[in-house]
Amino acid sequence: MLLTVDVGNTHIRLGVFHPGGGPLERTWSMRTSPAVTSDELALTIRGLLGDCAQELTGIAAMSVVPSVTGELRRMAADYWSQLPAVVVAPGVKTGVPLKVDNPREVGSDRVVNALAAHHLFDGPVVVVDVDTATTVDAVSARGELLGGAIAPGIDISVDALADRTALLRKIEVVRPRGALGKNTVAALQAGIVIGFAGQIDALVDRLRTDVDELADASVVLTGLRADVVAEESRTITDVEPELALEGLRLVFDRNC
Repeated sequence: MLLTVDVGNTHIRLGVFHPGGGPLERTWSMRTSPAVTSDELALTIRGLLGDCAQELTGIAAMSVVPSVTGELRRMAADYWSQLPAVVVAPGVKTGVPLKVDNPREVGSDRVVNALAAHHLFDGPVVVVDVDTATTVDAVSARGELLGGAIAPGIDISVDALADRTALLRKIEVVRPRGALGKNTVAALQAGIVIGFAGQIDALVDRLRTDVDELADASVVLTGLRADVVAEESRTITDVEPELALEGLRLVFDRNC
């Protein structure tokens, strides 16, 4: 089985795929710590995988936290040295042409999402990732990452409101009943969730205006908060919560 590891700024997402292009079998989540060591990663991952750890045939990983990227490499070398392993970084074959000013600035998560979206959908695609940051990326029909927009994510906004206001507090991020909140919690949920859905719709609309190829593009939503935002957006056409893990599987196939 192939182990895929997606290290985000706040969470690490794990998944195992059946070999030979089989489906995603199971997923797990763990908290991201910038100071985590390769030994801690291996111990936690082995504990989560259980019996699956004995069945691994390869590892594909990526990280948007630079301090964790090297630990991922050390983990694979120290604990699964007998397995082929790929950690996404400049120089690793992804098959995604980066049509941007500085390709090295593009996060590995955006590249892997673009690869998976191009694989799953015909024609051009707009990829919306709602996580620590919200990214809205344009992918051409040829699989090129054309660029996109980046905004603060839902959790950053919730934390900022709680930290910078005297009477507001952190809330559970769930889909609101409507825009008319009758209490502080409901008003915050409405403002955060419906507001972020509106932000996504505005960015998608603008991309479709600015890039002719995107006029009829599919719009796929992924990320930690995808389930909360999906029903509030009018532009989202598809939801793929594990898009990054699928992209890591494809990167592994290209390199191993």
